[in-house]
Amino acid sequence: MISTKEEKQWRAESDARTLLEAERIKQDNARKKMAIAQVAKIEKEAESTLKSAKNIKSKPVAKRPAPKRRK
Repeated sequence: MISTKEEKQWRAESDARTLLEAERIKQDNARKKMAIAQVAKIEKEAESTLKSAKNIKSKPVAKRPAPKRRK
């Protein structure tokens, strides 16, 4: 991916804002607690998705019979 100087500057500014907001969240115990709860929820959903994916992968693909030809 080719990045222009302006894109790199925008990304750096965006990353800086993200880091600053993360520090604010870390210092606000209520927000931090709620964020951690959301992480647990995301983790549970990801585990469920992974379990479903493993089930799909482990099941053999059933072959359908060839359609009958009309005469």
